[in-house]
Amino acid sequence: MKTVSQLYESRVAAGAIEADPAQRGVLPVLDALLVDLGRPPERSAGWRSWFSRDSASAPQTGSGGVYLWGDVGRGKSMLLDLTMEAAPIEAKRRVHFHAFMQEVQAGLEQARSRGDQDVVRPVAEGIAQQARLLCFDEMQITDIADAMIVGRLFQVLFERGVRIVTTSNRAPADLYKNGLNRDLFLPFIDLIQQRMDVCELASATDYRLDGEAGDQVWFTPPDENADAALDRIWAALTDGAAPEPGKITVGRRELSLAAKSGRIGRASFQDLCGQPLGPADYLALAEALDVLMIDRIPRLGRETFDKAKRFVTLIDTLYEAKVRLIASAEAVPDALYPEGEGSFEFRRTASRLAEMQEAGWGDAQG
Repeated sequence: MKTVSQLYESRVAAGAIEADPAQRGVLPVLDALLVDLGRPPERSAGWRSWFSRDSASAPQTGSGGVYLWGDVGRGKSMLLDLTMEAAPIEAKRRVHFHAFMQEVQAGLEQARSRGDQDVVRPVAEGIAQQARLLCFDEMQITDIADAMIVGRLFQVLFERGVRIVTTSNRAPADLYKNGLNRDLFLPFIDLIQQRMDVCELASATDYRLDGEAGDQVWFTPPDENADAALDRIWAALTDGAAPEPGKITVGRRELSLAAKSGRIGRASFQDLCGQPLGPADYLALAEALDVLMIDRIPRLGRETFDKAKRFVTLIDTLYEAKVRLIASAEAVPDALYPEGEGSFEFRRTASRLAEMQEAGWGDAQG
């Protein structure tokens, strides 16, 4: 089994990736983590000690994992993939953080229905039984429900010897910034800094913007010409099928689309982000479709923060599932959300939207 460093250098030699000093700088940390996976797990002093902010009772420092952060497009996800490939165990999982937390919340609800007093521990222990290595892409805490349980969850996972590798475009200290009741979240930041190797990927290059543009899939402005262009693409993709409404099942309810033909769907921005939808809806959408067409994405700002937050989650989900996106919008991705709360996070979304416009993106599923 090759190390992360060996896999990285083999891809450089093959011309698949470009060597980057910042990326090479974190390879030894990832290699050491995988070596550590072969050692017996160590249990911490227990979760009650973690809830105390007294440093004397804080958990012991140790390599519970790696927190890899940096600006958009610096190769964090690529390094995560190499870590998964190099990990010398079968009990490993790579999952987008949004999807993982959705699963956790469902597990908590089941534990509550059973009358469990401690609802987090059985969920965490169930996860630990399935995976010794968890790789999370794009850790971002925006939901108070997630913020209130993620620290307890990670603590139990660390106790059970699970190693965690996660990427984020925020430093740990900036997670859940300005969030409701953030003071209750601060112990989780302490936990990350105590139990994980925090590595900044400070590359000067955004590799997501290096590809060549392919056939046009982003149309501005969202006028009659854009509508006509999307109509032509719909006809080409569906062999001329009439744009009839469709539905996608989400648990016990249904998500409506303006048009659906096979695994091709079409909806307006208002339909997808102007309604109280969440990660479960977008995951179901991504699982059901290979191509999604979105009409009339507006320019976003302070007054549309809720819609912008849903849009970010939607794009993250489509990106992870390799769903091809075709859209009309009021601006190019970089100019869609120029200022206001959430504009920092949107830089990653704009980068992903740019990448999703490249020729052939999404053709290779998985």
